[in-house]
Amino acid sequence: MSILVNEKTRVIVQGITGRDGSFHALSMKEYGTDVVGGVVPGKGGADVEGIPVFDTVKEAREKTGADASVIFVPARFAPDAVGEAMNAGLELVVCITEGLPVLDMMTIYNKLKKTTTRMIGPNCPGIISPGKAKLGIMPGAIHKPGSIGLISRSGTLTYEVVDQLTRAGLGQSSCIGIGGDPIVGSGFIDLLKLFEEDPDTGGVVLIGEIGGSEEEETAAFIRDNISKPVVAFIAGRTAPPGKRMGHAGAIISGSSGTAEAKVKAFQELGIPVAPTPVEIPELMTGLLEKKG
Repeated sequence: MSILVNEKTRVIVQGITGRDGSFHALSMKEYGTDVVGGVVPGKGGADVEGIPVFDTVKEAREKTGADASVIFVPARFAPDAVGEAMNAGLELVVCITEGLPVLDMMTIYNKLKKTTTRMIGPNCPGIISPGKAKLGIMPGAIHKPGSIGLISRSGTLTYEVVDQLTRAGLGQSSCIGIGGDPIVGSGFIDLLKLFEEDPDTGGVVLIGEIGGSEEEETAAFIRDNISKPVVAFIAGRTAPPGKRMGHAGAIISGSSGTAEAKVKAFQELGIPVAPTPVEIPELMTGLLEKKG
């Protein structure tokens, strides 16, 4: 099984006629994703290698039955694109765009709470359910269908860890890059709940990084609510305080948001933390065998 997306998910691509939008729309389609349309205001009636283009998300949904959207538009247009997808009633919105202002994302986050739409991102690689569908920019070839769920704040580390899991024979149910911004549509806890309910997910890998307190809060949530094995990895152990490292959310101040604090939070609750990505498969295998 999988969470959020599968072979039945009907996808539209907002910004499909742009360089990135067209490239990744065709890549998603080649992987097997049911890409049913694209949206670019003023270009309705066109097509991208057979994928029809519509002027609005509402029109695209009405004519294609789409239930999910992937957004590839410049940052200044992304808040409106997310809002349009929410207003059209799509179940899932994956925003790949980076550089969204925090204040705009705060407004979007609060609006999401009043809708049935789930958002992944912004500033993320997207989501893939191996062998079924991918919505985003991740390389499909390194993924293998299986029972390990993965949630990550880092795009490139997602790929590294997935490759390690696949090489170790540990396939994945779904892999989700939540994005590294200070405010994202869905966090670790939101998605852990879905993996806990998924009967075909046997264990979960969490990839965190410095900045914020989400990992510490997630550790406590796992202790009280998650019955499945969880292995964590925290990036940024050598990052100096007060300096942003890569992501907008990856900044530490004093003892807050440090890698050490996050590692300690997991370890104190009995959740193993891998020192390096290469050790994640061995830790997960050990937990799965112990659970029996």
